[in-house]
Amino acid sequence: MTPIRHNASDNDPVLDAVRDCVLAVGVRRTTLTDVARRAGVSRMTLYRRWPDVRSLVGDLMTREWIEAATGAMPERGQVADARTLIVQGLVNGVDAFRRHALFRKIIDVDPELLLPYVLDRRGASQDALLELLAAAVEEGHADGSVRPGHPRRQARSLLLVAQSFTLSLRTMTEEDDAELGTEAFYGELRTILERTLTP
Repeated sequence: MTPIRHNASDNDPVLDAVRDCVLAVGVRRTTLTDVARRAGVSRMTLYRRWPDVRSLVGDLMTREWIEAATGAMPERGQVADARTLIVQGLVNGVDAFRRHALFRKIIDVDPELLLPYVLDRRGASQDALLELLAAAVEEGHADGSVRPGHPRRQARSLLLVAQSFTLSLRTMTEEDDAELGTEAFYGELRTILERTLTP
């Protein structure tokens, strides 16, 4: 499977600083001055790369989401075939996102930041995840574990399903038994994905 290429921002102290600021006070209360101070750089250094906090947070989300998604994929040698890799990776990925500290903070405090990526356009992290999924689907075509079809369209459909579970699952779980409800829904997600992909 083709790995997602990370860029120079993967270990960027400025992105580390904005992550710490957002976790502390949320996006709306984070300022470039706060980030610059925490990162030990001048505000002008930040302005050369990012015009505002939202663009800086956008790069942070790209880094964090790609890291969470790729970290959720099982090792190729640990699974029997590409379909199992995809299904396990997506279920793990949904769980990883829902537990991710930055994702939870944004959902709780600044959920409007995610709306453009749900309603209007794909973000860089979504494009990277589609690249990863399409490559895995093509592997599944080759090993016979995934039904024939257009690999990129199949990848987009898989991501749509995973996004709905990631963003909306808490609206469907019972408050008095959230953990059991979540695990049960992960089982349903696994079934949906298996039946979608099985030849």
